[in-house]
Amino acid sequence: MPALERLSRLAMVPVAPILLVQGRRLRRDTPRLADAASPWSGETPGENPLKLLVFGDSTAAGVGVDSQVDGLPGNLARSISAHTGRGVRWKAMGENGATARHLLERFVDAATVESYDIVFLTVGANDALTLRSRAAFGRDIRSLLARLRQASPDATILMSSLPAFFRFVLLPNPLRFSLYLHSQSLESEARSIVSRTPGAHMSPPPPPYTDGFFATDLFHPSAIGYRDWSDFAVADAIAAGRL
Repeated sequence: MPALERLSRLAMVPVAPILLVQGRRLRRDTPRLADAASPWSGETPGENPLKLLVFGDSTAAGVGVDSQVDGLPGNLARSISAHTGRGVRWKAMGENGATARHLLERFVDAATVESYDIVFLTVGANDALTLRSRAAFGRDIRSLLARLRQASPDATILMSSLPAFFRFVLLPNPLRFSLYLHSQSLESEARSIVSRTPGAHMSPPPPPYTDGFFATDLFHPSAIGYRDWSDFAVADAIAAGRL
């Protein structure tokens, strides 16, 4: 068993009853924000437009903002366009609460009907929250990347890092620290898989979240948060020679 996974599991054992209580209270008390309204597709004007797919969990669904224009797809498109000088035709696909397994079972067929130039995969937060094992998460990430690569052989596939749970003030300890340890174990596995996937790149851990980063539920990004996240991810991908 990898050291990170062993550490995360050992840390949870003595506080498991507390984690269960804190988890139930968090689900009960946290406001449930709606997905962004339709449409989940759009375009940033410019010549020779790139095709972008944003695929994943609640952040792909635009939870925290009213419109996908202000969510991850719209902000990624604007940032990519600003850096490349090209237009971007974007589409979002996914579901609030989705794990990597849910994406495989319910969405990957639709996500691979057409090909894209850039695929941004945002998944893993719910795998951490539901305490999925490192091995199961790794199998699903490998399958997702394989399906996405098969449908878009020449695409740049970008995967986001998992949330920095240790900075989520909404989460009480020991839940916050335990989730952080487990998410780091999952992220380590994903990084290893992404590094072995041609044309794929995973963002580094994010910098400290800025004022206004979180939406009213203190869990999902706001319009400011999605903008900061997108700018960070695109700048990193360009610095790594991926765009």
